[in-house]
Amino acid sequence: MDAKVKVIATNRKAHFEYFLLEKYEAGIALKGSEIKSLRNGQISLAESYVDITGNEAWLVNAHIAPYESANRFNHDPKRNRRLLLHRREIRELWDAVRQKGVTVVPVQVYLRNGKAKVEIAVAKGKKLYDKRAVIAKRDMEREAERHGRVR
Repeated sequence: MDAKVKVIATNRKAHFEYFLLEKYEAGIALKGSEIKSLRNGQISLAESYVDITGNEAWLVNAHIAPYESANRFNHDPKRNRRLLLHRREIRELWDAVRQKGVTVVPVQVYLRNGKAKVEIAVAKGKKLYDKRAVIAKRDMEREAERHGRVR
């Protein structure tokens, strides 16, 4: 990524729960109090996903905390937010989602040149044994590193 990128939030659970097949960068249509809250790092991507309806993509269930100074002009923390993608990209995502076991999840939210962006990925759900294999591999690498350091 560029030098003027500030990562605000990452969805670490997405890497554990899904195989990330293809990644896209999308802008987010936000209200004024939402972008101010986002700049403060007040966002959670847990339990969020991307919904493709018609010719639009929506970020669903992402929690952006209310901005304290916004008072009565504040936003709804869990509202659906429109993602800004090219028509071709939305069509590609729609085609991918129609496949069995494939969904679109947000991976991280960041600011690029002052604009809020979200990295989304076409993801296929992992089975329990896949998750166990990842944990076992991580433990073996950690153990090997520990033994290499001790000697």
